[in-house]
Amino acid sequence: MAVNTALLKKVCEIIGPSGHEEHIRAAILEDLKGYYDDYKVDALGNLIVHKKGDGPKMMLAGHMDQIGFMVTHIDNEGFLRFSNIGGFDPFLLVSRRVVFANGVQGVIRCERLDDFRKDLSQNKLYIDIGACCGDCAKKLVKIGDIAVYSASCQVDETKVMTPALDDRLGCFIMMEALKQLKAPKFDCYFVFTVQEEVGLRGAKTSVYNVDPEYGIAYDVTLAFDTPKALKFPMKMGGGACIKIKDNSVLCSREVINLMEKAAKDNNIKYQLEILEGGGTDAGAMNISKSGVLSGVISVATRYVHSDAEMCAISDIEDSINLTVKVLEMGA
Repeated sequence: MAVNTALLKKVCEIIGPSGHEEHIRAAILEDLKGYYDDYKVDALGNLIVHKKGDGPKMMLAGHMDQIGFMVTHIDNEGFLRFSNIGGFDPFLLVSRRVVFANGVQGVIRCERLDDFRKDLSQNKLYIDIGACCGDCAKKLVKIGDIAVYSASCQVDETKVMTPALDDRLGCFIMMEALKQLKAPKFDCYFVFTVQEEVGLRGAKTSVYNVDPEYGIAYDVTLAFDTPKALKFPMKMGGGACIKIKDNSVLCSREVINLMEKAAKDNNIKYQLEILEGGGTDAGAMNISKSGVLSGVISVATRYVHSDAEMCAISDIEDSINLTVKVLEMGA
């Protein structure tokens, strides 16, 4: 199965920071026409797509939102101060280009510092949109507007490099798996969640709509295969990652075993994932209502939360195949 790189590029390039997922939601729903039995959009904005199947309810969750920057102040010279939407390392931000939903472009720069390494923090950063004064800037953007990284999605035969791979990639894997699904042994709910980057919020409310017995989250994870990286097992090209733990969840052994069996029985390349930080929608699913047996399928990704997140095409393919086999195998 060849990965639909044109669709991957499309979903990665749609602007949709936390709380502003409406455009990516519309694109996902349009692409999935004819592949689901019914759908709903809940009050928070989660897209819940239902594919009927025999067996217990399975909720699959991948978040639509991306990290961003919210304007908090516009000074008299036209420079913008901002707050973060999601987690950032300020050292990654300096000189990065950003774009607002209305198309206004800018660049993140830093005040003059005596000691850059020691003194750099987010409150020393600003966005320059090329305005000559505060009034000019206010004609282009306003307080509360959100920008995201401005960079195109680059894809070749082996890799993809783009902003918003976290977590448009998870959405893409779910979309492509749904299209291939023939006779699921779970009653499947593909949930494209909102506001994951600000506290796993969409997954938490979605569980009350779906009331699943099982849950699988889809997200990126850190690749530890760069020079002098810490010693963790995940690497680009190592196959689909089956998570054991992260900072938000200890994955259910029943779900881990289900994934490993599906991978082994179908010769799908996989690797085990242990992450000391971070979290996914599984963390919210696992402890919502009376609890959900939860696991995660991840893709090892370099440079997460930068404008050049990078992963292997082969790992995407393995993750799609693993998803289909898990759902068709059943519990």
